[in-house]
Amino acid sequence: MIFSDAGIVLFRQDFREADRIISLYTLQHGRINLRLPGVNRAKGKLKAFTEPYACADYRIYARNGSVLGTVTGGKIKHIFPSIRQDLKRQSLALHFCELVMRLTPLRQPSAEKYHLLLQALTELEYAGANPAFAPAFTLRLMAAAGFGLADKPVLQISPQFWRRMHEDKFSNLVFTEAEDLLSLSKCNEVCRRFLNQYLAYPLQTVKPFVLPEEDLPAPVLPPQTVAAVH
Repeated sequence: MIFSDAGIVLFRQDFREADRIISLYTLQHGRINLRLPGVNRAKGKLKAFTEPYACADYRIYARNGSVLGTVTGGKIKHIFPSIRQDLKRQSLALHFCELVMRLTPLRQPSAEKYHLLLQALTELEYAGANPAFAPAFTLRLMAAAGFGLADKPVLQISPQFWRRMHEDKFSNLVFTEAEDLLSLSKCNEVCRRFLNQYLAYPLQTVKPFVLPEEDLPAPVLPPQTVAAVH
């Protein structure tokens, strides 16, 4: 069977002397594993189709019942050059791809997950990263994968903030108020607890769910402490 599908590379691995295997999240077929024979040779023509978080239309050959299909060609759509030139963005992009790979079963399509990953990569390409990017993506992927919290905030997070983390553009999730930063810290804790509970082994793309110290709200000291300082 030969078919075409849009896909985003989640993971790649060299195989034998000149081949590569990729894990691809596709629009119509979900997560699938594919082989690209000979791509590591000097004249290999499909190297770009194996780059992490590359987005392309893939032409695929798969035998009935085969676990591993073969990429025979296609057309590159997005390679996200700005992400590849910035270590922080690149780390986030790899983190998102690993989360999708670890939280999605094989061959169960979900257009919602595909578009979520594509949206995150596109906004990361053109708008850069912010401290809310990783937890917002994780919360939305949890919901798409069936692990969501049914739109019900936890840890006393306000419904408005919870809704923004699930619905706003990633690039708009910039918070400066102490109350919002505290809520963001709680969202990070929700993500951390979830991943610790549901992942059998730690993520390879380590992305700690904590806020940098400069993004944390200043502690509120009791009156007697303030008086003592002065």
